[in-house]
Amino acid sequence: MNRTVKLSAHAVSHTAGRLTVSGRLLPSFLIVGAQRSGTTSLYRALAQHPLMLKPVLRKGVHYFDMAYGKGMSWYRAHFPLKATAHRLERRYGMRPLAFESSPYYVFHPLAASRIACDLPGAKLIVLVRDPVERAYSAHAHEVARGFETEPSFERAIDLEPHRLAGEAERLCEQPYAISHAHRHHAYLARGRYTEQLDRLEPLFGRGRILVVDSGRFFTSPECVYDEVLEFLGLPRLGDPVFERHNARPRPADMPASLRDALSDHFTPWDQRLQPWLACEPSWRR
Repeated sequence: MNRTVKLSAHAVSHTAGRLTVSGRLLPSFLIVGAQRSGTTSLYRALAQHPLMLKPVLRKGVHYFDMAYGKGMSWYRAHFPLKATAHRLERRYGMRPLAFESSPYYVFHPLAASRIACDLPGAKLIVLVRDPVERAYSAHAHEVARGFETEPSFERAIDLEPHRLAGEAERLCEQPYAISHAHRHHAYLARGRYTEQLDRLEPLFGRGRILVVDSGRFFTSPECVYDEVLEFLGLPRLGDPVFERHNARPRPADMPASLRDALSDHFTPWDQRLQPWLACEPSWRR
């Protein structure tokens, strides 16, 4: 489906959703990040489960970060009808769960508090990847999409502190503002996962947050899938197909000296991840 047709189809679908908003579900759980950590792959695996209901046409609605000013009716219009959920509940004997995946939520300074306010009881899933690899992948991704004009990864991370200076504070002071740099140029900041988890924990408690090591997900997807189902309180119904999505060809290998320096940079944050994962991160073993 080309972009014009896709946008038109989404507009028609969302208009229909707005007309039936009172009869639509809200999500029971969200995949909130991290960017370039396998969120699309997990989303598509979960979407194959008959009791998990994804948004219409769009993986990530980006309401709690980019579109909060549009209101909850706009958000609810993206999700399936309650009638659909009732039919599935009669068939399987369990209530289906609606969900979405927007990997900027975990990093946006206001998204967590908005989710906690508007979706009380919702659970969150956070995927974490080797932060050095994540940063390198994110830079290649942003260059390919045209959101990054600096082709050198090393130069881009040198520019990052200047680019991000004051942006999180500005987003808090101007709640409906959008920051291109904060969203597209936070290569190292997004990989300091425990900074973001520290923002989530007081709002949700650890029992409503599942942190998934994406290294484990890609090497043992069945095991991780079953852990996610247990977290969500759903039975296994069928065998999903696991595929990697949104992978991009790697640019030239990162110089070993740069990799070592970045690994040292992330050491304190990686160490603090261990209680969340109940083990050492896969990239540190």
